[in-house]
Amino acid sequence: MSAEFPASDNLPVAGTAYGLGIGPGEPDLITLKAYNILQKADVIAYPALEDGVSLARQIVDPHIPEGRIEIAIRIEMGKPADPIYDAAAIEIGKHLADGKTVAVLCEGDPFFYGSFMYLFGRLAEAGHPVKTVPGVSSMMACAAQLGAPLAAKNDVLQVIPGPLDADRLREQLAKTDAAAIIKLGRHFAKVRGVINELGLTDRARYIERATLETQKMVPLGELPADAKAPYFSMILIHRRGDAWR
Repeated sequence: MSAEFPASDNLPVAGTAYGLGIGPGEPDLITLKAYNILQKADVIAYPALEDGVSLARQIVDPHIPEGRIEIAIRIEMGKPADPIYDAAAIEIGKHLADGKTVAVLCEGDPFFYGSFMYLFGRLAEAGHPVKTVPGVSSMMACAAQLGAPLAAKNDVLQVIPGPLDADRLREQLAKTDAAAIIKLGRHFAKVRGVINELGLTDRARYIERATLETQKMVPLGELPADAKAPYFSMILIHRRGDAWR
């Protein structure tokens, strides 16, 4: 059963696509605005893996009304994504041209490394009205779960993708006050090695699947040497250990 949220006068406009930030995983972290648009949308689109699994769809499952048209945008790992987004934009565009409201689900925030931005560009360039509803990003959720404020005072905070090569990672981390390292996955061992080289292991916190039932968080140095990390994982580092110091 869907959770009860207050109604809003800010209802979706016919023929408009909305990129909804739905938060990092816990269903209740959806915003009121995103929830209200979701209730009124004619069509709901979301990214999904080839086997049909969609984390975005799972997150909002308690909030989706019955009888909605659904579009699964199936991402084929290891293959170019542009043709997939091209086709999805055309399919969504047809519904918009028919006057339907389309809600596109995006984990976290749509414009913080979110896949929705690729649809946004295509739909906007095609002349369709497109709006974005911000959401709770994974970085904010990880900080909250870890009890680790990201930055304070005049700190410079960097968001560093794990796939960067070791030299670039070392260069970025060597000069930062605080960092959030994202997209770990198969790059975890490399990232961990660079952090250790720079003497930052004791100031690094690891978390995976933030806000989900399978969440795990631990000081980085306490993980086994052969530990693996899923894609949905993050390391937060602050040179002072805690931002408030």
